[in-house]
Amino acid sequence: MLVYSVKRIALALAVGVFVSALSFFLLYAAGDPATAILGPSATQVDIDNVRRLYGFDRPIVIQYIDWLWRALQGNFGWSYFLRIPVEAVLEQRLPVTFFLGACSITFALVLAIPLGIAAALRPNSLVDRCALFLAVAGQAMPSFWFALMLVSTFSVSYAIFPVSGSETWRHFVLPTIVLGYYAMPAIMRLTRSNMIDVLGSDYIRTARSKGLSSAQIVFKHALRNAIVPVISLTAAQFGFMLAGSVVVESVFAIQGAGRLAWESIMRGDIPTMQAVILVFSMTYVLLTLLADLLNAWLNPRMRLG
Repeated sequence: MLVYSVKRIALALAVGVFVSALSFFLLYAAGDPATAILGPSATQVDIDNVRRLYGFDRPIVIQYIDWLWRALQGNFGWSYFLRIPVEAVLEQRLPVTFFLGACSITFALVLAIPLGIAAALRPNSLVDRCALFLAVAGQAMPSFWFALMLVSTFSVSYAIFPVSGSETWRHFVLPTIVLGYYAMPAIMRLTRSNMIDVLGSDYIRTARSKGLSSAQIVFKHALRNAIVPVISLTAAQFGFMLAGSVVVESVFAIQGAGRLAWESIMRGDIPTMQAVILVFSMTYVLLTLLADLLNAWLNPRMRLG
């Protein structure tokens, strides 16, 4: 387990460095940061002065190493638009997005895993068809359309939940449903297919022949093996939720990191964009690493790969 863990951690660090470098170089290739600070009406003299002041005239590799070193210490620079440290903005926005993501992935798991188990226990039945219908509908509906329909129904027509904001738990109900329903189909279908495969295996037939109850067979034996790939998918889905929060937070006017990313793109605020991309990508890498380690603990055969 130790050797496997060291290999996975080393791979995660390599992926993290690669993603940070790629995002840094692509953002700088998209435009001149000095022009983004001063605006398109700035003179060439002012642009050259800003480049020297901020070190933009240095080789881009040196700029990246300097930025990465400061980022590892929690210093992401100053926002070009807000004129405050980027880390101060992230401290306000990130908890909102992570709370929304945690609520959404919990909603998705509570809905998807029981549906997947029920569908696997009765394949081709009415329960199975209803579960697959919900999965197909979740994959087909655009998130922004679903969000607008929920707002129109539960905020405008019946005024049950607030239209926008993030002050109370009631503000998170509709965004949680939108993001959670977006992640539910993949988790449900994977749970269903894995459970069907496991329930047809030899050791499950042996367990039945020993007289074990259906609950023991399903939850103690079958689900333990079927859930292993679901853990990896859940980690990936949580990372996708962070990216998907850009749309949902914009629709519901939630002041989270997703909306901050969209605002930074519109304003050309490169340091804030770099910080948000780095935090989101590192969160995704960390979740994937934790999922792999948990799977290796649950299934020792994975350590041999």
